[in-house]
Formats: sequence, structure tokens, C-alpha cells
Amino acid sequence: MKYPHVFEPIKIGDTLFRNRIFAAPTGHPDASFEGNFSDDVVAYYEAKAKGGAAAVTLGEAIVDSKYGKRHHFQVSLDCRNGLHGLAKVSDAIRRHGAVPSIELQHSGMSANPGVITPELGASSSIIYGPSAMEVNGVQIQEMPEEMILEIIEKFANAAAFVQNSGFGMVMVHGGHGWLINQFLSDRVNKRTDRWGGSIENRARLAVEICDAIHKKCGVGFPVEMRISASEVIDGGYTVEEGIAVAKLLEGHADIIHCSAGYGFGLPDKYRTFSITHPCMFKEDGVNVKYAAEVKKHVKNTPIATVGALSNPDMLEEIIASGKADIVEMARGLICDPELPNKARSGKEDEVVKCMRCFHCFTSGMDRGAFWCALNPKTNRERAFARVAATAEKKKVLVVGGGIAGMQAALTAAEGGHEVILCEKSDHLGGHIRCEEKVPFKKNLFDYIALREKQVADAGVEVRLNTEVTPEYAKSVGADVIIAALGAEAIKPNIPGIDGSNVLLADDAYVNAEKVGEKAVILGGGLVGMELAIYLNSLGKKVEVVEMAERFNPGPNKLHGNAIEIKCKEEGVTAHYSTKAARIDEGGVWCETPEGEKYFAADTVIYAVGQKARTEETKALYNCAGLYYPIGDCVRPRNIAEANLEAMAVALDIGR
Repeated sequence: MKYPHVFEPIKIGDTLFRNRIFAAPTGHPDASFEGNFSDDVVAYYEAKAKGGAAAVTLGEAIVDSKYGKRHHFQVSLDCRNGLHGLAKVSDAIRRHGAVPSIELQHSGMSANPGVITPELGASSSIIYGPSAMEVNGVQIQEMPEEMILEIIEKFANAAAFVQNSGFGMVMVHGGHGWLINQFLSDRVNKRTDRWGGSIENRARLAVEICDAIHKKCGVGFPVEMRISASEVIDGGYTVEEGIAVAKLLEGHADIIHCSAGYGFGLPDKYRTFSITHPCMFKEDGVNVKYAAEVKKHVKNTPIATVGALSNPDMLEEIIASGKADIVEMARGLICDPELPNKARSGKEDEVVKCMRCFHCFTSGMDRGAFWCALNPKTNRERAFARVAATAEKKKVLVVGGGIAGMQAALTAAEGGHEVILCEKSDHLGGHIRCEEKVPFKKNLFDYIALREKQVADAGVEVRLNTEVTPEYAKSVGADVIIAALGAEAIKPNIPGIDGSNVLLADDAYVNAEKVGEKAVILGGGLVGMELAIYLNSLGKKVEVVEMAERFNPGPNKLHGNAIEIKCKEEGVTAHYSTKAARIDEGGVWCETPEGEKYFAADTVIYAVGQKARTEETKALYNCAGLYYPIGDCVRPRNIAEANLEAMAVALDIGR
């Protein structure tokens, strides 16, 4: 076995876990207040158990609906109507050999007044925290001791309730700015009684919750405590204090789960969000160092780590080197739930590694489902369960070898069809291959390389350097044409755009050495801003000019926030409400609200958007009996939409 350490079983309490890979908690917006889950939600959690994770944790279950809820989509564990729904989820996890777990939360001073829970009514209009204070204009009341004791009992009652629902473990959330973290943090905990002051007093709530759960559920029932091993914020506690908290939890918690960050009530909340949930600009395993420090001081309690993990080699190294005893992944298993099975069976090269684009987070918040950019099956497991060979074999011509074309070809081949994939360039992957040298896109290009291999292994006939005209398409004699011709860059109509000092963004990515020491990028969308970050990392001085009033990342707001934070950290300046008027050999003249302004530059780069290859796509509509245009040639969008359409259409062929 290539990964003997990460696949060594571990016994915690009375339970043997089959390996050291745990599915970290994710809540789900498609759950009712009472804890009733749709069949799609059940399948979403079940996929992680099928994929080989040792434990699968449901997130965002609230123990106190009156004072502890933050938003409407958190399951209320003090609402007993949820028993059957929770039992359905736990059964779906358990029957595949994984341990079902659930995250117990209380929002404390981050609670949202007025959130409705049927059976219990509206939450309180009063918000309680460790100490009285005002946060963002909201008055927080100090929590009386009798309420603290009641909350400890609520955690224990919630644990007993989910244990009765079939869950084999609970994870108490003591990090990321939730109630327990608020008590741990002397930045907000100013109490002078036995719940504040010394670290022993501030950790008392966490310790007593663990003890109360064990008293009610049994000493062998595993209790995992998630902490922020470091708050990683100005004025927050450091890893030294995180170590002290962990040492106090020894003998009380069965697993100490070391995350990082604070999260709520801060003016720069998105920066702390990207610490807790590392963005693509962070290195793989960026938060493992906190668990590793805690592990040096905690000898008798297993330590779990989390954050930016999806590479099996790294998971093995973490366990083998003693940095942690357990590795936990949320997005890594959203992207590829089969990661554990693939790694164990020697197919680690087939793992689809999360590129940390936040598409899953954004779709979860905006549309109520965790959809993955690279894996269209995630949270659509039931819809895409029909990938079986078709009874009627068809000849399928896929035109275009980008993201959508490769997915369509692969899915059609898996369905038993004869597939020909034509690409007019000399490589697969589409125009996004121009970003291949960009370090923060490494996982995306590992994915593209994997797709190329899978297409070849599936028996798809790939014809490179082949432009498909209507005449060529008819000569193939296909029953089905899937047109995935993609989009092309828009060239703005600006005087001087054809100058020798002007580059298309794609060319600047490929030939960064042609970019001078000072560059101006026309276009402050995702492409332009990511290019600015890349060129800045190469030592170029970069400015971005954008006609719009603000940065528009499209639907993926969280990735947009990560981009803005990275630009701020790296000194990349964007000028909004600024329109390029003309380019000369020394830079670009722009119209601004203050009048005309000159931006000196050695190189001017344009990244003003894409336009669909509409005419080329339309020309193929009558060249086969079935015709499906997909992806950017319909309308420029994103990788997630391209993959989704490609898989769905290729499955439709077999109906």
C-alpha cells in the first residue's frame, strides 16, 4: 500500500474508524428547519461514505434555537421533529462503513434575531455573548451564568438526540468565532468570574461541554472538539494560546480538531474567511502548521488538521511525519468524494484535486446546493446515477476540445458510444491552457491533464489540428454533433490597440517575458485581475483600469473577495470608472471622473471579455440528426456550467 499511515485504522472511544480521512463538516441549505433532508441531500452525504471516508460530518446543527441560530438553514437539534430526517442521513452514511457525525454549534454573539424555527417560534431579539459589548452597531448582552449552564446541558441533550438518531460521533464547534471560541478569546471575553480571565476559565465552557456529552452519551461515545488553534487576526490569540486550550481539552475531548481563524464581527471578515477556508492563492495544506504545533504538546489525544487538503501524497506525509493523526477535508471531498478509495486502490493519479475556487460555497449560499466546478455529479448524484451503457450505440462527433468538449466526449464514451473529438489547435484544454504556468492554477491543470488521459483511456478518437466545417462534419457521418467551440477574446476598438506594446491577456499569460516592467491591464474582471496577480508575482508593476464602478467577479463572489484581498496584500491597484481612450507607445490615455489621465506603461494588455463563436456553431446545426451546442459557444460562462451541460447532454444521447 502506497499510503500505509493514512489508511491505518484508528480507535477513538469505543469506535474503530477505518482510516484517518474524515469528511469535514458542511451544512446544507436544502435542509428544513426541523432537520428534514431531501433525497438529494442524503445522496450528497452518502457519496462521501461510499467514497471511503472514515467519518462524514453534517455541519451547522444548532443546539439552541432561541439564542443560537445565525441563519434559516441551520438544523435545530432542540426541535425533535428532525429525528426521522437525521436518521435517514445517518443510515445512508453508516451502511457504507463510515461513521456518521454531526457538528454542534451555538452562534452566541453572532446569532441573528428573528430566525424562525417551527415548533419553537422566533429566536430571541436579545443577543448574548461572553461579555456586554457593541459589535457593528448591535448591542450584545453578557450571558448570565445560569444561561451558560443551560447551554452546556443543551449541547449534551443535542448529542444524545443525534446519538438516538444513529450518529456515532459529534463534533463540537469551538472555533471560527462561534460561541465557544468567543469564550476562549480574551479579545471579546472580558468576564471576571469563573468563565473569564485565565485560559483555564475561558476554556471551561469547552471542557464542561465535552464532559456533559460523555456523561449523557457514554464515555465511549467520541466527542470531537474543533478549535481555532490560532485566530490569525490582529489582537486575536496565537498558536501558543491554542496549544494551551488543547492541553486543557486533553482527557475531555476525544479528538482535538485544529482549524484557524475567527470569522465574525470583524470589519475585514472576508480576509478571515479566506484563512479558515483557504483560497487558491494559499499553498496546499496552509493551516497544517497549527495542528503540527499543537501535536508537539498533546500526546494522548488524536489531533486532526484541516484546510486546503486534497493531495493523497500530502495526506500521507502529514500522518507519517506526526503532524496530525487525522486529516479532514470539506471541499476536497466535495470535488472528489472517491478520493479515499482512489488513493487506497493505487489510483491516486485519478484524484480530482480541488482548485479552491469557492464555486461550491457560492452555489450553496445563492442556490441551495453544493455544486462543484470540476465535478458536475456533486450534489446531483441522483440525477447522474444513470451513467450506464446505452442500448443504442451512436456515432458522436464532439467539436472542440476544451473543458466542455472533453467532458462530453468522456461521458459519451462511458455510455458506450463511438466518439470522435476534433480540436482545431494542437492540444486539448481550450484557451484556458494559456494559464498553465500560473502557480495558483496548478490543480486546474492537473485536472486538465487527467481529463486528457481519461479521454484517451476511454477510447475516444482525438483529431487535433482539425477544424470542423459543415462539409467536414457531414463527411464524418455522425448521428450526433456536440458543438463545444468555446469563445474568443474581444478586441476593443481603441486607437493604438494594434501597437507593438499591446498584448492580449492570453498572450501575456503564455509569454510573460514579453511584458515590460510596468504594465496596464484593460479590464478588471476575473481574467484581468488574476493576470495582474500573476504578473505581480513575477516582479512586474501592474495597474488595472476598468470602466465599471467596482470589481465584478460574476456569480462567484467569494473568489472575487479572495482576489480583492490578494490584490490589496500585493499592492495591485485597480482604477474603476476609468475608460481607455487611446494607446500610444508609452502607455494609455483614459477617461476618468476627474478628467483625462495618462497611465504610463511598457506594455498594455487587454482582457475585456469573451464572445461566443456563434456563427461557427450555428453552421453545424444540420450536419447530424441530433445537435447540441454547449458551453461558451452558447454564452461565455464558467467551468462549472461547461462541465454540467457537457455531462447532461452526453447522457441525453443514450435515452
